[in-house]
Amino acid sequence: MTQPLPIGFGLVTDADTKQLSESLLFGGSPARVLRLTTAGQQAWRELQRGTVQTRAGAVLARRMTDAGLAHPRPPALLGAADVTVVIPVRDRAELLAQCLAGLGRDYPVVVVDDGSDDPHAIADVAAANGARLVRRTANGGAGAARNTGLAEVESSLVAFVDSDCVPGPGWIEPLAAHLADPLVAAVAPRVLPADEPRTPATRFSAASGALDLGDREARVVPMSRVAYVPTAVLLARRTALAAIARDGAVFDEALRYGEDVDVVWRLHQSGWRVRYDPSVHVGHHEPTTWPALLGRRFRYGRSAAALALRHPSCIAPLVLQPWPTLAAAGLLTRRPPVAALGFAGSVLTRRRRLTAAGVPTKGTAAAMARATEQTWLGIGRYATQFAAPALLTVLARPGRARTRAATRARRRTAALALLVVPPLAALVRSRPELSAPHFVVGRIADDACYGAGVWTGAYEARSLTALRPVLAWRPLRIDLGTATVTSPTPPERRNSP
Repeated sequence: MTQPLPIGFGLVTDADTKQLSESLLFGGSPARVLRLTTAGQQAWRELQRGTVQTRAGAVLARRMTDAGLAHPRPPALLGAADVTVVIPVRDRAELLAQCLAGLGRDYPVVVVDDGSDDPHAIADVAAANGARLVRRTANGGAGAARNTGLAEVESSLVAFVDSDCVPGPGWIEPLAAHLADPLVAAVAPRVLPADEPRTPATRFSAASGALDLGDREARVVPMSRVAYVPTAVLLARRTALAAIARDGAVFDEALRYGEDVDVVWRLHQSGWRVRYDPSVHVGHHEPTTWPALLGRRFRYGRSAAALALRHPSCIAPLVLQPWPTLAAAGLLTRRPPVAALGFAGSVLTRRRRLTAAGVPTKGTAAAMARATEQTWLGIGRYATQFAAPALLTVLARPGRARTRAATRARRRTAALALLVVPPLAALVRSRPELSAPHFVVGRIADDACYGAGVWTGAYEARSLTALRPVLAWRPLRIDLGTATVTSPTPPERRNSP
């Protein structure tokens, strides 16, 4: 049985969680309906009044935080955390100096020089900031450097910080508070672009950065809203890392990119919890030019195939629900009857499941409209990532001369919608410091470069797993909740790194 949330923890419901009735809660990631028994309702009232006080409340709190219906509020940390900071670095002495200056000297720091061309510059910066230096004679990548640094750590917690990050004061303590929960193995803050030259590339990163996972906290679960966290900044329990080590190595040194995602997923699969806490911010130096930014996205994409081979159930570039997919396809191809059939099917199917479970059906149509919208956006981004040249070809050469004009127009409209609508939706959400054309073109280029990396990695791995969409037949889960029994691990579907 899963351990309850510790006594003294608080709880806050997720922004999407709705109380449908005294005994029904809806929300989570993936979406679910939680039915509370009489004992569960009493425990829920306890949690609404304040902190966890009873075992029944603690069990329900664990179930809700595991499902994403709510998030824990740990008590404030008393005293300093037992933390050692590990910083892998290769060259970039100036950025290392800024990183160490931001860290201060409150915690011991181990700097791992991963085969720098100018080791003396790294040594000078480490010495000037009171950090211990460990030198690797050959470059092995960030994962190998973190393994080397971790071997030097004796504290109960370890904070991995990349040398291009700029942490501010007081960022470790609120993250360390989460580790008062014995099931939490690691917690990550929100990574935001640091103050740096305001170029078009950095302004794009500020609005659509690859490391910024948003302003909503979450339990990190593969195929959910927050499917992974990077180790650009990550606070972890050393015993949890040791428990998933293979041949003495925590990070897979065969992965030059994606090694952090691999560790997070192995922690999850071993039963540990990983949290994302965006109330804590850490700065990160972003590429200042478009070639550097797009090159990084290509390298990130290249790791997807290797991750898919290691974790085939944890990664999918696109998850489709049958009826909303049919509705979106009808809209894209300008076939109203098909769109209407898909939408009607999605509403009726959802209503039938809810009615059978005794759950109110109010709001079903609106929910299915949002599902259709998200499906459209997901298909568009998938097509841009993995078939951008084909879409551009359709726009430039929509078909042979003998093809009917209406058919050519339909194809061009669909291709344009797939390319442009997802970036426009992101533009509305993020309100970037870029003109709309610059942002849309940048987003398309960003997605296409990531997709090119995935294709390259798939070729190298001789595997198409990372490119295959997943069909989710039953996206809504209905749970029987109680205050004394915990739930099984929720199904894993949605996002990929």
